Amino acid sequence: MTTPRDRRDAPSSSSTLWLMLLVVAVGLYFFGLGGQYVPTNGDELVYAHIARVTSATGNWLPLASELDNMRNTKPPLLFWQAMVATDWGRHWQLSALRLPSVIYTLLITVAIAGTVRRISQDASHGWIAACVYLAFFCTFRYGRPYLTSAPETFWLDLPMFALLWYLLPKHRATGAESNGTASTRIAGVVHTQSAFSPYVVFSIGTGLAFGLGATYKSFALIAPAAAALWCAILLGAPALNWRLLLRTTLCVGLSTVVGLGIFALWFLLDPDPAAVWREFVIGENAGKMMDKQGYWHEALHGGSSSLWAMLLAYVENAGLLAFVVLGLAGVGLSAFIQQFRQRSTLKPLPRHVWVLLAWLGVWLMVFSLPSQRSARYVIPAMPALAMLIALYWQQIARGWFLASMLLVGVATLALGRIGWVMHDLQIASLTAWMSALAVVLTTGAVTLAGALKPTWTRACTVAGCLLVFAGFGLTVAPLDGASGRYDSAANAGLSNARIAVPSNFNAQYERFQFLLPGNHFVPFDFDVMGTGPAALEKLQALLKRHDAVVWVQTDPAVRTAPCLPNCNILASRWVVKERHKSGEITLANLWLPHTWLFSREWLLTR
Repeated sequence: MTTPRDRRDAPSSSSTLWLMLLVVAVGLYFFGLGGQYVPTNGDELVYAHIARVTSATGNWLPLASELDNMRNTKPPLLFWQAMVATDWGRHWQLSALRLPSVIYTLLITVAIAGTVRRISQDASHGWIAACVYLAFFCTFRYGRPYLTSAPETFWLDLPMFALLWYLLPKHRATGAESNGTASTRIAGVVHTQSAFSPYVVFSIGTGLAFGLGATYKSFALIAPAAAALWCAILLGAPALNWRLLLRTTLCVGLSTVVGLGIFALWFLLDPDPAAVWREFVIGENAGKMMDKQGYWHEALHGGSSSLWAMLLAYVENAGLLAFVVLGLAGVGLSAFIQQFRQRSTLKPLPRHVWVLLAWLGVWLMVFSLPSQRSARYVIPAMPALAMLIALYWQQIARGWFLASMLLVGVATLALGRIGWVMHDLQIASLTAWMSALAVVLTTGAVTLAGALKPTWTRACTVAGCLLVFAGFGLTVAPLDGASGRYDSAANAGLSNARIAVPSNFNAQYERFQFLLPGNHFVPFDFDVMGTGPAALEKLQALLKRHDAVVWVQTDPAVRTAPCLPNCNILASRWVVKERHKSGEITLANLWLPHTWLFSREWLLTR
């Protein structure tokens, strides 16, 4: 990569407009926070279940669960956060569970904006970096729900932000400035002879951050965090020598030991440390290094878990900004080719760019090693990607933004069609549908404006991504109202009842704790549901053993309740089918979401 352009080449959009867009983006992260259909994955309800059951015990440890082999799935800090946020389960609401994640995400956003502004000496670049980070789909998906990505990202990335702020220059400096302020600071803190030097203090503080991040998810995350910091310090130094290498290794090693020591407190505080070792260390961590089909088979032919898929992890995490990430890679490749051809005409890379590249490269490399690979494992490196995009904003070709705008247009069209169908099915009222339609039309107008006016293309691409998030929130909002929840009469009619509920994924039945609180839920597999003879026979058996049954009408052509002589319909609601079988969605029915996306759920009693 070449050196980012200086201040006179700053983006044409004013700092005020970018700040206004950032305010809108922050508001989107709070909008619909307690909704049933915020982008997430099924593990959120597993964590919520463990937090709720542990809260009911009145003890911090051991963690408790009603699920087999689903107790010590994550370290305790994640569950303690939920217990405190919900006042030990007294205010058991999804919004309360998710609020800490949003706070962590916004703290990361502040750090990104501040760091880029410090590097570029331009507020616009800082706001751009913040908006880009919030426009990443992985941030929207994992930075709001009750998952571990936001807390772990904050704590594990904190030392990298500190390095950029205090060990690198305040302005854009190149590798040629070996005698500058930055060089003096880096060399001074590394080579100082004091046992309590600022660098040692920094290392201990880094260890505390590593420990807190690990206690949210896993001790294994200390490896990529420490390796990235080690590489970043060495690459950011004025010159490499054995003394610098040794001292950096010792200090990062100290941070690693402190971090592991903090994580090890779980074993000391838990009344059953053997279960922690068996369920978490062996089951959750060591198991990811093994595969039944063989390591290399999975690495080369594992589909979404292969090494080839992992190489596109950052592109996948960017979501609608995927092509912008590819454009950034194109800038780097072009600079490399130019450097190879004309070595004497290019300036060395700025030190902060080396730090950001080390941040991205190490996380990707480390999480390419286990047999179980996923793009979400490199989410802690996404802040570095957002900062690089902002710093090389003008150098990324406009065509890459236009390609991302095409993705925005496709997503907007899909949301518009789903909103239309929801209104047609009377899930959404006219007012709700018009609100969603207004955002969809606004997104289309912004996309068109960015395509027609070159100076607006980059800003409109980011704005379009954020507007898609807004359109999604407004589209699913009716499902968190009367159409998608049981009414007060249903809640009043059931109290401390045993209710059979459908569940085909880990702890999916936990969602009914938010829909029908104060009852006991017994999960059953709903492969056989609907109105056929086998389904009605199964429903009959469930009604005999339980006070009530939640039954989903799986046949999209049938919208009526199942008919049994001794069955009473207490309530019904619309639900979104989140897990589809192969062949359910095809090109022939893609434009007909009412045939595969929505189902009717019935609450039946004897």
